[in-house]
Amino acid sequence: MKQKTYTISVYTENNIGLLNRISAIFLKRHINIESFSTSESEIKNVFRFVIVVKMGDEKVVKIVKQIEKQVDVIKAYYHTDGETIFQENALYKVKSSALFEERHIQNIIKDSHSNIVTVSPEFFVIELTGFRSETEKLRKELEPYGLLQFVRSGRISVTKAKMGISEILNKFKNNNK
Repeated sequence: MKQKTYTISVYTENNIGLLNRISAIFLKRHINIESFSTSESEIKNVFRFVIVVKMGDEKVVKIVKQIEKQVDVIKAYYHTDGETIFQENALYKVKSSALFEERHIQNIIKDSHSNIVTVSPEFFVIELTGFRSETEKLRKELEPYGLLQFVRSGRISVTKAKMGISEILNKFKNNNK
C-alpha cells in the first residue's frame, strides 16, 4: 500500500479532552502524527486542528470517519499536499558571537529569507516561515555557529479549493445562539 502525506483538518467545539480522544484514534491504529497544530477558526468558538500523517488512501478515509464520530467534532476533512497551501514556522536561538564574528552567518540569514527577531549580548533569535525542508536546511546551516535552541511549529494550511466549511460553521454558529 502506497503511503502519502495527508493534512487532516478537524473543526471542533472547544471542549476538554477532545485532543486526547483524537490522538487515541491514531494511537490505536499505530499511526504516527508528523505534525499537529490547533487554533481558532474563522468562526468564533470553533477551533481547527491540523494534523499531518503519512498513510494509505483507504486508511485516511477510515480515520476521518472515526474522528467525525466524536461528539465535539463538527466536520473533518483530509487533503494531499497538492490540494493545500501550507507552511511551518521555526525559531533558532544562536550565540551572539556568531553574528558579530562570522560574516558568513549574515549571508546564511539573507539567503534563507529569514529574519532576526531579537538580539542580546548572549544570543540572537532568527525566525523562518517556509516548508519543512527549508526550516531543516537552515537548522543544519546554523549548527556550526552555536545553535542553542531550535523549535518548529506544526503545519498550518488552507485548501486551494473551496471546502464548504464556512456554511457548515455559520449554521453551527446560528444554532448555538
